[in-house]
Amino acid sequence: MYKIAVMGDYDSIYGFAAIGLTTFPVTPGEEAVKTLRTVADSGYGIIYMTEELASSMKKEISRYADRLTPAIILIPGVKGNTGDGVQGVKNSVEQAVGSDILFGDDK
Repeated sequence: MYKIAVMGDYDSIYGFAAIGLTTFPVTPGEEAVKTLRTVADSGYGIIYMTEELASSMKKEISRYADRLTPAIILIPGVKGNTGDGVQGVKNSVEQAVGSDILFGDDK
């Protein structure tokens, strides 16, 4: 069974420990890149990451885009929602089903 990790600033992720997820409080920079590499290579199947942190390490995250695991899923942090997480899920669904699943002109 795969483990689930959560990465981001402490205030955004500390509550996830209460439901049994492993938290990795990090700030953007080289420490976050090293932590992602370590977590990704340690048997985690899902890594939830705050949108703010992810925006600072897009190149590193793209290394995992074609891998089955870990799935990196963006979540909003305490500073708000940038929309990157929703857009990522939408893009994945479009790729899987070959069509936009939302009806609207928000492209």
